[in-house]
This record gives sequence, structure tokens and C-alpha cells, in this order.
Amino acid sequence: MERKSVIEYGKSIVNAEIEALVALKNCIDESFYRLIELLYNCKGKIVLTGIGKSGLVCKKIAATLSSTGSPAFYLHPAEAIHGDVGSVDNRDIVVAVSASGETEELITILPTLRLVCDKIVGITTREDSNLAKNVDFIFLIPAIKEAGHLNVAPSSSSTATLALGDAIALTLSKLKDFKYEDFAIRHPGGLIGKKLTLKIRDLMHTDEKIPAVDINDDVKKAIFEISSKRLGCAGVFEQGVLKGIITDGDLRRALEKFTDITPLKARDIMTENPRTVNENERALNGLIIMEKYSITSLFVINNKHETVGIVHLHDILKSGLKLEN
Repeated sequence: MERKSVIEYGKSIVNAEIEALVALKNCIDESFYRLIELLYNCKGKIVLTGIGKSGLVCKKIAATLSSTGSPAFYLHPAEAIHGDVGSVDNRDIVVAVSASGETEELITILPTLRLVCDKIVGITTREDSNLAKNVDFIFLIPAIKEAGHLNVAPSSSSTATLALGDAIALTLSKLKDFKYEDFAIRHPGGLIGKKLTLKIRDLMHTDEKIPAVDINDDVKKAIFEISSKRLGCAGVFEQGVLKGIITDGDLRRALEKFTDITPLKARDIMTENPRTVNENERALNGLIIMEKYSITSLFVINNKHETVGIVHLHDILKSGLKLEN
């Protein structure tokens, strides 16, 4: 097994699939517009059906559609003829996928599907296939040479079909004005869910846990507040309004500047107009602000611009959130 030849062969597989995507791109034309128009006006669900590798691709397309604003599910052709066709109703549009257009299990179920669904869409490479002849609308994908030395294992064709599914799902999502918040509702778990749903208010320290001193308090009290609250800073307030912040860095700079800091007040060493974040912002946005300004804490305000808490970098990182490189 020669190292260079293995690497080059792997690249040739990827190149074959890139060529398939370029060929698919040239098929995104008026026919694609008509397909989108049909699916956009679907009153029920979009039902994906196919078998083998096409079936696996259909499952992924159905999942992407559902998570981006177009309810969909996968229907196994073999299971459909044994009762699962009952999950399809007269508002649904069925999308049948077969590269050859001659998949026996798929062709067998088409007459039954026609009785129960609104319309049937076919996705295939052959305009003269049985699938193309028995659907209401056909979208032709290019007849793509499969990757690999045998040119038979579904590879390039599967990649192209998968990309077409993404193009369909995300175009429909844009047309339906599907928003970030809508996506969050459908992804409550895992890191995606946290990025979309976890708010600053869920992580912030409130009430007596907020490190705070009055603008006229002496530096000794500020040091005590920073040490006791263990957040590396203290907010400086005047009649309840946040005016500044004293950080460990501000204390070091004061020690370098003044021979004796004990006579100083909080106002003498604070940094004015500290960065803040609204309690309703996503926690990820707070992390972005901290990264941008190289800070580790943000005071939290409400919609009335009242200070209601503080959030530290460690609070966000402990939740599992992180910035992508």
C-alpha cells in the first residue's frame, strides 16, 4: 500500500463528488422553482420515500426539512405496503427518490400512495423511467458516474441527492421566514440547543452575589468586595446606577501609580462605563462580547437599563458553550 497513491486515490473520490455537485448546480433552474412552489404550498407534511442508499438520504432530507420549518417524515416503501401508508393523508405531498427510477418496492407502492396523498413528486435521473411516468411532477438530477474503481456503489449520486435535499429544505425555510428562534425551539438539547436557547439570565449572579460598592467607598472596601465575591471585579454604583467597574487590573494599576492607595475612593481607580449585556441576550452573545473586548465579566441589565446581575466567563464556559474557531 503505497502512501502517495492512497492519498491521491482518496482525492479522486472527492473530486468525483465535487463534479457531481457541479452537475447538480446546473440543474437548479425553472424546474427547481416549480418544485419549490409545489412544496411551499403543501398543506400537510412532506413525505420522503426511497429504499437502500436513497432511503438513507431520504431520512436525512426529512430530518432537515422538519428542523427548518417544513414538517416531514420518512416512509419506508416496504413497510408502507404493510400498513404504514396509513400515516399519509390527502394533504401530504410524497417525494419519491430513486436514481434509476425503477426501484421495485417504490414503483409498487405508487398506486396506493396516489389514492391517499395530494401529489407525488419524483426525483430520478431518468425521464423515461416508471417513476417519472407515475408521478405528478418530476425533478431530474444528472446521470452521474459513481466514484470509485467500480463506479457502482452509490456515492456521487447520493451526495448530489443529499445536496438537492438541503437546497430544497433551506430554500423553503427562507421563503417561510423561518427564524433563529424557530430553529431553537426545534433543537432544545445538546450544544446547538444551548447556543440557541441558553440566556444570560440563566447564568448570571444576582442580588447579594453581585460585587458592588458605592462610588464614595474607600478602596479597602472595594478590595474586600472583589475578594469575597470571587468574580475578579466590583461594580461601582452611584444611587443605584452603575457608573464603573474595578477589576484586579485596576487595582494593580493603582498600586503602580500611587504610593498609598488607602486614602483613595472607588471613583478614583474605577474604569468608567463598563460593558453590559441584557439579561435576555443569548449566553453565546455574552461570550462573544467578552472575547471581543478581552474581558471576563459583564454586568447584566434589564430592559429598563437597571443592573440586575453579573455573569462571568467561567459561568458561560461551564455551561458547555464555546466559540467556534
